[in-house]
Amino acid sequence: MIEQVKDVPAYIRKMYENNAFMNNFGVHIDEITCGHAVVSMELDPAKHFNHRGICHGGALMALADSVLGVTGASVGAVVATLNFSMNFIKNVHSEKHIYVTSNIRHHGRTTMVIEAEMYDTDNRLMATVMTTMFIVGRFEEIPEKW
Repeated sequence: MIEQVKDVPAYIRKMYENNAFMNNFGVHIDEITCGHAVVSMELDPAKHFNHRGICHGGALMALADSVLGVTGASVGAVVATLNFSMNFIKNVHSEKHIYVTSNIRHHGRTTMVIEAEMYDTDNRLMATVMTTMFIVGRFEEIPEKW
């Protein structure tokens, strides 16, 4: 039997510590609770903005997608994105701190539905996200409920 970790947030942060994608994009894990996560990113115009001087939608989607794996891991699930829908409400034109908060809405045997919302520095809603994740495995050391 695999021993379950006691400090789940610290364990998950350690798992993502050397994630090249998150490190290159500047994605930070801010908060992890059971079934919930918050990740953020400091926008760098040289990295995240398009030729029109606004944050590229792909950078916003990458931030939103980053929260999904962390949220799945918070309940011990190894997940892969099956469906991803993002409604862009507001964009940014300058360097800002943005964050996305997520919650599991359905946790089945093979799929998980996660909702998320993205906000800017002034806590203005930037986007809403609805995803369906495929559960491809388990982190046996992470309890499903904690």
